[in-house]
Amino acid sequence: MSVARGRALGLLAGLGADAVLGDPPNRWHPTAWFGTWAGWLERRCYADSVPAGVGHVVAAVAPVTLVGVGVEALGRRWPWLRPGCTALATWAVVGAHSLAHEGRTMAGRLEAGDLPGAREQLSHLCGRQAAGLDEPELARATIESLAENTADSVVASVFWGALLGAPGLLTHRAVNTLDAMVGHRSERYERFGKCAARLDDALDLLPARATGLLAGLVSPRPIQTWRVTIRDARNHPSPNGGWCEAAWAAALGVALGGTNVYPGGRVEDRGVLNPGGRPPDGVAVRRASRMVTAVTTLAGAGAGAAAALLVFGARRRR
Repeated sequence: MSVARGRALGLLAGLGADAVLGDPPNRWHPTAWFGTWAGWLERRCYADSVPAGVGHVVAAVAPVTLVGVGVEALGRRWPWLRPGCTALATWAVVGAHSLAHEGRTMAGRLEAGDLPGAREQLSHLCGRQAAGLDEPELARATIESLAENTADSVVASVFWGALLGAPGLLTHRAVNTLDAMVGHRSERYERFGKCAARLDDALDLLPARATGLLAGLVSPRPIQTWRVTIRDARNHPSPNGGWCEAAWAAALGVALGGTNVYPGGRVEDRGVLNPGGRPPDGVAVRRASRMVTAVTTLAGAGAGAAAALLVFGARRRR
């Protein structure tokens, strides 16, 4: 079995496992294990400097990459193992099922007018301060989180898995988890977390733009969605976040962006994405959740198609 075919079958099987089974149980989830490991390291090597942050990233991620290299080596020695190993790695790192579920849960609470429950639910999706947020702001935060996490935990994983196999899958998830832990701007992490944040930005550069492309394909107005995405992506402070969030905004016909408040009093002002769109609500959140599943399906199909082309090209050259 060729490398491309084995990876494609493994990615599709892993995405299927995520769709049917959801995430592994929390106590057995590799991301939770990695978070514990990275937190233990941080407590021992933290210093308010960029070099300390670089050391933290290398020490935390290197063992994960080595595990991925070992898994890939098993696939080279016994090719029939490659699809199963890739499938397990994909299932461990992709979070489309749980992401869509959180979106549907939030939609149900907003549609029922349960704002206290919706504010509590928001903590499952992002770290914003939810106290006092009304329905449009809760819906906005949810849709933005669904869009950005589709790029981070689905499309980027499929991209790096198709390109590099298990090492790509596991390394990307490790870096993305570190970015969530230490990559945000704060007094403690401004310098220490810079390496994790910049590395995550680099790994998500192409996948974020691919996410915008795929979101346009599932939009009722693909050309308009892509135009808005290209125009408004620069309004987002992240080099990648605007590409997926602007695409979701245009596809849903809502306006996203604005002022975000985080615990500790940190305030972030973002530009408006898709100005002129209506304020988001529970119905828009439900549609955004469906987009997570649709984009995931297209990403998997794209990986399978790319592998098929590689196999076909290899046969033509023989």
